Amino acid sequence: MKYLSTRGRAPVLEFGDVLLAGLASDGGLYVPEEWPAQEPLTFDASYPDTAASVMAPYVAPTLGAHELRAMVDEAYATFGHPDVCPVRPLDDGLWLLELFWGPTIAFKDVALQLVGRLFDHELARRGERATIVVATSGDTGSAAIEACRGRRALDIVVLHPAGRVSDVQRRQMTTVDEPNVHNVAVDGTFDDCQDLVKAMFADAAFRDGVSLSAMNSINWARVMAQVVYYVTAARTVGAGDPVAFSVPTGNFGNVFAGWVARRTGTPISQLVVGSNSNDILTRWLRSGVMEKTGVHPTISPSMDIQVSSNAERLLFELYDRNPDLLADRMAAFRDEGRVDTGSTRLASVTEVFDGAAFDDDATCAEIRRTFEATGVVLDPHSAVGVAAARAARRDPDVPMVCLATAHPAKFPDAVEQAIGVRPELPEHLADLLERPERFDELPADLATLQAYVRAAVGA
Repeated sequence: MKYLSTRGRAPVLEFGDVLLAGLASDGGLYVPEEWPAQEPLTFDASYPDTAASVMAPYVAPTLGAHELRAMVDEAYATFGHPDVCPVRPLDDGLWLLELFWGPTIAFKDVALQLVGRLFDHELARRGERATIVVATSGDTGSAAIEACRGRRALDIVVLHPAGRVSDVQRRQMTTVDEPNVHNVAVDGTFDDCQDLVKAMFADAAFRDGVSLSAMNSINWARVMAQVVYYVTAARTVGAGDPVAFSVPTGNFGNVFAGWVARRTGTPISQLVVGSNSNDILTRWLRSGVMEKTGVHPTISPSMDIQVSSNAERLLFELYDRNPDLLADRMAAFRDEGRVDTGSTRLASVTEVFDGAAFDDDATCAEIRRTFEATGVVLDPHSAVGVAAARAARRDPDVPMVCLATAHPAKFPDAVEQAIGVRPELPEHLADLLERPERFDELPADLATLQAYVRAAVGA
């Protein structure tokens, strides 16, 4: 498998190089040169069986089947449920795909527990070391830290927006006491953090000087690993018939993985994008215009985003993989904060995608509704996904799988506000709020952050 950049001006690479590069050198995102057809699997195949099969075409020839399977088995042995990503019935033909059984109790673990091992393997093979710099709106940071902590070939620097993540989310990052882990609270929004990471990658001298890489969903390996749970959930719920999915999303990576699953053979009839008040994606699905507005803090902070980086991968497909046209459109979006994808291209998107947005009051109402009807406690992000499923479902005869992206105890204040019950952290995190924190607070300034990274990794 070869990979090309959405902007068309970076080298075509194999998987190992794409893994370590993260963002393409021209500012684009790497995508496979062609989409492979999924290999058929029996309905009783385990999650690791399915993961190894789905990902094998994407990692060849960098990894052989036995190497990949060993890392898959090791990664998912860290999960607290035998099915890794179990599916349970909810109500009204809805199902809940629980993606929070990993060590940091959020869906980012599903990809990052594997990605950390992929990095370690590839760097060891090359005799190299890398610096991971991650921008997080809440969950990616802790999952990336958990994947990297204590690994000899990796340093990790995580940027989170100061005061804009939950206490549990912040502490899951800042209480990790490892010499290769560095946390920064940035005075700004998640989009500011993300822009700083992109700017670091765009600075070739800096990027090469600290051996920069990324574990955000700009890294193709993240998306690749997330495709798997769409395949397993569709097989469990649909048994070969069409299935719909509803996905709470901010950066578009999770729902794009659903699009990849559909493109490569999973029978997915509909993908619903659930947004909070930061509704750039749902506005785009209505109008064809992607337009930035200010970021609004909400009780679902992982979706407090206005620049959905992974939308570029879908736009690349919509523009018939024309990198020059895509690069022009992305430059206009960067400069003007607005891009019109046109009605013809929008029609091809809305053939499968729908969207719905919910403010904090509506999110709390869904947490309360689901709890009273089923006894299931949803975190605010998962509640947005369930509410979007109820609002945008096309066919009541097609099962709808809602992605539960985080354990409710990651957002106890919001859950308690909605239902009067404060969810407890799992046993392995029970003392989290008593652990000492370690982080630095810095302005959203590129030069300041670059100096910090150099000092942190000794470059």
